[in-house]
Amino acid sequence: MEANQRIARISAHLHPSNPQMEREHAILRREGCRAKGGAPGFKVAILGAAGGIGQPLAMLMKMNPLVSVLHLYDVVNSPGVTADISHMDTGAVVRGFLGQQQLESALTGVDLVVIPAGVPRKPGMTRDDLFNINAGIVKTLCEGIAKCCPNAIVNLISNPVNSTVPIAAEVFKKAGTYDPKKLLGVTMLDVVRANTFVAEVLGLDPREVNVPVVGGQTSLFLHTGGTEYLTKRIQDGGTEVVQAKAGTGSATLSMAYAAVKFADACLRGLRGDAGIVECAFVASQVTELPFFASKVKLGRGGAEEVHQLGPLNEYERVGLEKAKKELEASIQKGISFIRK
Repeated sequence: MEANQRIARISAHLHPSNPQMEREHAILRREGCRAKGGAPGFKVAILGAAGGIGQPLAMLMKMNPLVSVLHLYDVVNSPGVTADISHMDTGAVVRGFLGQQQLESALTGVDLVVIPAGVPRKPGMTRDDLFNINAGIVKTLCEGIAKCCPNAIVNLISNPVNSTVPIAAEVFKKAGTYDPKKLLGVTMLDVVRANTFVAEVLGLDPREVNVPVVGGQTSLFLHTGGTEYLTKRIQDGGTEVVQAKAGTGSATLSMAYAAVKFADACLRGLRGDAGIVECAFVASQVTELPFFASKVKLGRGGAEEVHQLGPLNEYERVGLEKAKKELEASIQKGISFIRK
């Protein structure tokens, strides 16, 4: 009898005979149909899900089998993005959240937070130009994380990462929730570019190349005996895309791909998979600086082990010293933003 009733309700929903019946069975639409859906996995929130990076990032995360619930938050347009992505026939259940008043709901109970929120780079804009706008955005979002999901792993994409990661750390310290292993600045796009550009030069499949890029976002050098040409091209990769798009955008699609690649590694670490090693900008003792990008071992606790650099050749030693000078100023700028 119960099965027959369910069939009748679904049939009425698909072929409503009159407006009254259509209204009666409206509950079958939207979230009602998906309430019991979803595969076992992790709860992920994307903050800035309606932006140029956020939208493709949300789509790719919806395709990840390790995601059971996907929360999409933004201050504008998140309902539309949520409706669109929710139609994809993959396991993750998608829920949208709009505006500051819904931030806490978006973050409650989340295992992994991915933050692409912020304004994009525009032609002629340096990463320092982005700072004043994006610093305030990151501060607000991290205050929400500290309150609602203090144990979540945080993947921070918002530019400039060399400053926004220290900002996030200071916010979490003030709230008493700071776990340095769970705050990771996403530098994966530098690695993705390095793999691609090195593969081009060597005539290899980029999927078979793994180039460690250490230092920080753009304050980087290849830790593989990389040439000056390749290092500079990776450093200028964002500018290359901004110029090619002629003022219509920045490196949003490749960044979304890189972010999902890194988020997937974090989720596999949370699942307990062994041997998950990626580059990230984290609290570090590799150098005298408080943060540095290098290889980290990912696990249930986040960045459970930060790898040392190992032997450096002369080119790499020069690159390291140059990167440290640039990084020191960026890190201090982030710390001072919160402590001022």
